[in-house]
Amino acid sequence: MSSNTQRMTPQQVCRAIRDDIIRGVFAPGQRLTEDTLADRYGVSRVPVREALRTLEAEGFAWSRPYAGTFVAELTEADAADLLEIRALLEPLGAGRAALRRSQEQLGRLKELTALGQDAVREGRLDELTRLNSRFHQVLAEASGSTLLNQLITQLSWKIAWVYAVELPRRAQDSWQEHEGICAALEAGDADRARALVTEHIAHATSAYRLRSVPDPAPQQDALRQEA
Repeated sequence: MSSNTQRMTPQQVCRAIRDDIIRGVFAPGQRLTEDTLADRYGVSRVPVREALRTLEAEGFAWSRPYAGTFVAELTEADAADLLEIRALLEPLGAGRAALRRSQEQLGRLKELTALGQDAVREGRLDELTRLNSRFHQVLAEASGSTLLNQLITQLSWKIAWVYAVELPRRAQDSWQEHEGICAALEAGDADRARALVTEHIAHATSAYRLRSVPDPAPQQDALRQEA
């Protein structure tokens, strides 16, 4: 076992496993054993066991008595439900953020946008999912609503899973749209912020639906990028 044993909390282990599920390291239906996960993350089985219980409650995993714990499958119905909920919640948060955001939050959103655009230009596409999730989390925080922030943050994990594989062309467009959202927040224009986030989500949803159409020659190495 690695020297990092016991350095990670159950919450950190949960985040690590969740991230690996979202990135496709663990495939739907794959069994998640405590020993294997403990070795992978350099921890004991205790935080792994607690993390798996949390992931099951979140819907990322499921278990069967005497069989073990397995990676859940995100169905098309689940994805459609998540996208519809996202389209309602995030524009609400963006409108509030335009009126309530702090300078620090605005600066952080601009910084994340710049980092995302740099990553696209330099082909570091593996960084985009994390940067994108963080952008939307900070945008939710800027709404000034603790409850809305919690809901959007929980939703963002599943949304990242929905968009774990997306059309390559969305990468550059998505970060240009983030730049426009930042400009609306800086101007304090709540109506424009809501409209831009609504449009941003609509574009992402369209890309997902196109991605979901069966392809006779699926691209197994499609770029990972959440809108």
